[in-house]
Amino acid sequence: MQEKRSLFTRLFGKPSAGPKEATMMKMLNGHVPVFTDFGSNAYDSDIVRSAVDAIARNTAKLKGKHIRRVNGRVQNAQSNLDYLLSVRPNEWMDAYTCWYRVATQYFMKNNAFIFVDTDSLGNIVGFYPLNFSQVEFVETQKEVYCRFRFMGGELLTVPYSQVLHLRRFFYRNDLFGEPNENAILPTLELINTTNEGLINAIKSSAFLRGLLKFQSMLKKDDMIAQRDAFVKDYLDITNNGGIAATDAKADYIELKNDPKMVDPEHMKFIQDKVYKYYGVSEAIVKSDYTEDQWNSFYSSVIEPFALQLSLEMTSKLFTARERGFGNEIVFSASRLLYASNETKITISKELLPLGIFTINEIREVWEAEPVEGGDIRVQTLNVVNADKADQYQLGEKPQPNGGDSDDASDELSQTGRGQDSQPSE
Repeated sequence: MQEKRSLFTRLFGKPSAGPKEATMMKMLNGHVPVFTDFGSNAYDSDIVRSAVDAIARNTAKLKGKHIRRVNGRVQNAQSNLDYLLSVRPNEWMDAYTCWYRVATQYFMKNNAFIFVDTDSLGNIVGFYPLNFSQVEFVETQKEVYCRFRFMGGELLTVPYSQVLHLRRFFYRNDLFGEPNENAILPTLELINTTNEGLINAIKSSAFLRGLLKFQSMLKKDDMIAQRDAFVKDYLDITNNGGIAATDAKADYIELKNDPKMVDPEHMKFIQDKVYKYYGVSEAIVKSDYTEDQWNSFYSSVIEPFALQLSLEMTSKLFTARERGFGNEIVFSASRLLYASNETKITISKELLPLGIFTINEIREVWEAEPVEGGDIRVQTLNVVNADKADQYQLGEKPQPNGGDSDDASDELSQTGRGQDSQPSE
């Protein structure tokens, strides 16, 4: 039989425990720098999964870009990183799937690690989210390493500089985000108990319960035989008439079954505890949100994640010299896509003539395809550079240090194009 190929070996080579002289790092607060996964129990809860999924599926729509800030202006660097960040981070995942998994690990473990794969020349060729069972920090005299243990027992030790590390609830441990079990486990146990109680209540209410009271003295064996016969005749699933009959030898006394169930108000309270823990609302989970609810969710949950991912990538993917030349990684999403049509109309009508958006950017807001020549900014002639306002309105001649043009209106005609061909009175 042909031996199965190992995905681990294909990505990382043979398992490695790292440098032999590496020792466990010593933390300032005395914590051991080891993080063990809480497990998948929390993700098995439908409430937890729906909350995390609502975050992950919206976070996965973030678009990563490699930009360069030069003299206060933002330029698209147009490097290979753009393709990796926005299309295919690795050979197994598209961008949506990759960032969905990173966000899920981030909110389930409060720690997410992404391995940065490079070729023999040091060029970045892929990003791999690591689904580990345990990770610990070790160090040599010169470098800090992460030692990962995976579900199959494989070991991988890589320099900390080669992994992107995102953290949540970063407080007591110097390196890891706080695990979830102490904070959310009591709520999950309450949810589990509630679900089991609901199931048992439904089951118990579906059965006919009662006593057979015999009018004469019977031997124990005879009573058991009479009971079994009654159950067979009247409580069998094939008896769909719903009616039981007895003769004078026995009376059937029904036992009322009144199972207690958690009322909807308490159920909602438990559910809201989970939603609050993850920073989402029921409207976000159900995709029934308003524009204001979406903006609050984006600002408080998605944007902080995007900012941390952007900063971590900028720090780990570029050298100090490259950062000095303005190289950055940014993750963002168009919040206007989730605005109401009324808001979109207002923005299109008021901001496009000011040159704030290009034609294609406005088309993107309306989820329309870009058009050729749509990457220019148009501007109405009703607005003017503040430094040229007096020259424009009063017809004054420009001062010697006021610019190269002899007439302010000439400059406007060269730089501003729009629907208004004449300045307002």
